Amino acid sequence: MAQASTPGAAPAKARVKRSRRYRKLEPLVDRTKRYAIAEAVALIRKFGTTKFDQTVNLAVRLAIDPKKTDQAIRGALSLPHGIGKTRTVIVFADGDEARVAKEAGADEVGGEDLVKKVNDGWTAFDVAIALPRMMKHVGRLGKVLGPQGKMPTPKSGTVTDDVKTAVREFKAGKIEYRADAQGNLHVPVGKVSFTETALAQNIQAFLDHLHAIRPSSVKGAFILNAVLSATMSPGIPLSLG
Repeated sequence: MAQASTPGAAPAKARVKRSRRYRKLEPLVDRTKRYAIAEAVALIRKFGTTKFDQTVNLAVRLAIDPKKTDQAIRGALSLPHGIGKTRTVIVFADGDEARVAKEAGADEVGGEDLVKKVNDGWTAFDVAIALPRMMKHVGRLGKVLGPQGKMPTPKSGTVTDDVKTAVREFKAGKIEYRADAQGNLHVPVGKVSFTETALAQNIQAFLDHLHAIRPSSVKGAFILNAVLSATMSPGIPLSLG
């Protein structure tokens, strides 16, 4: 996945080895310009000549200090056109809520038994949802799920009493995002097979969402740069004007 570049950053010590296909596509991207979203999407779709439907990813660099509590950017968003992928969702629940979660489409539901399974190393799922009362058990999974960005949290909508809605939204493609220690975040925004309009609307929706949650303590530009890429393509710098 392409990384949002950092102005003034030191060059990498070793050049990443790229595939022949990547090297063939790289000259098609003009590194002296930043592309409008519509232009970038049109170019990305020209790159989509592989045997599988590539995921289109957006990498964003934010002008934040993630060490400051009020600048820790994390949450979830339902994009207008989804992301073109059925996600594997598990739910930590018991009682009636366990039944509701299963009926809503959760792939696996359980209480302390599911906590043990995950703690033993099973992480073959995309999203973990938990009832608030289950967090006393789920909390010990921080070392397992935290590094993978799968730990349930209220801010991302994955710790909730409304498991029915949460399961349906995440199964439909609701995305979670979290800025890393350098202020970068990466999200899928669709598939190469999407129409140009659908991809552009998903991208714009996410950028608009970021502006809407901008911390008041951030002065000046909030989104420093953004790069669009497909699974096996070069990154395309976006114009943020």
